[in-house]
Amino acid sequence: MIRIATAADADGLRACARSAYAPYVTRIGREPAPMGADYRALVAAGQVWVESDEQGHMRGFIVFRPEGDAMLLENVAVRPEAAGQGIGRDLIAFCEETARARGCRAVTLYTNEAMTANLTLYPRLGYRETGRRIEDGFRRVYFEKPLTD
Repeated sequence: MIRIATAADADGLRACARSAYAPYVTRIGREPAPMGADYRALVAAGQVWVESDEQGHMRGFIVFRPEGDAMLLENVAVRPEAAGQGIGRDLIAFCEETARARGCRAVTLYTNEAMTANLTLYPRLGYRETGRRIEDGFRRVYFEKPLTD
């Protein structure tokens, strides 16, 4: 089940992000940006959705917001023990559905160059690479998926 996050989720969001992104710290040389995000502020802004199991336990989450005429998918994280179950793909599909419903022309996102699995995953989901650049000390790879009916 995917639902909008509430203030009560903030600590769980941070814990989920920290566990999901921890394997990348060594590869990147520092904590990825989602590990230090202000989840209370993101929740308050209505930008976070949570995927939970039947008992209501958070298995993953996604952060996205409109940016111009596109939807920016800022962060998707799945607890390591729930990885490989399609939760991340479901959350991304939810973002895309929401973007379509809001009349966005595309979903845009970026990932770290060191997150090599993402560099093959996003193209399989219909995203095309649009650029690479260094921002805030991170080597980012940008993707876009046009939304057509």
